[in-house]
Amino acid sequence: MTPTPEALRLALDAIQDLRANELVVLDLRGLTDATDYFVIASGTSDAHVRGIAESVIEKLGRRGHRTHHVEGLNGGRWVLLDFVDFVVHLFHPETRSFYQLERLWDDAPELLISST
Repeated sequence: MTPTPEALRLALDAIQDLRANELVVLDLRGLTDATDYFVIASGTSDAHVRGIAESVIEKLGRRGHRTHHVEGLNGGRWVLLDFVDFVVHLFHPETRSFYQLERLWDDAPELLISST
C-alpha cells in the first residue's frame, strides 16, 4: 500500500512550514516491508523538533490521518511519527549526526532533499 499523496504532502508541508533543516525523503519500497518512505529532517533544538512533530500530527489529524505510533515527543532529540505507509524521523542535529539514518539506508533513492 502506498502512502496517500495528500498525507505525505501534508507532512512535508508541515515540516517545511516550520523551517526544518536537511529534509530528505527516502523511497524504501522494495527494500523493506516495514514502510514505503522515510521522511527525515532536523530541527535546531529539542523544542524546535517537538514543534515540528506537533505540527505534523496536527496538520495530518485535521485531514483524518492519524499516527499509528509516536516515540520521543517528550524528549525532542529524535521524534518518530509512524503513519504506517511512511515514517517521519525528526532529529536534533547532534542525534541525527550520531545515528546517520540516511547512511543505513544509502541504497534507497532520495526523492527530496532540502538544505534549509
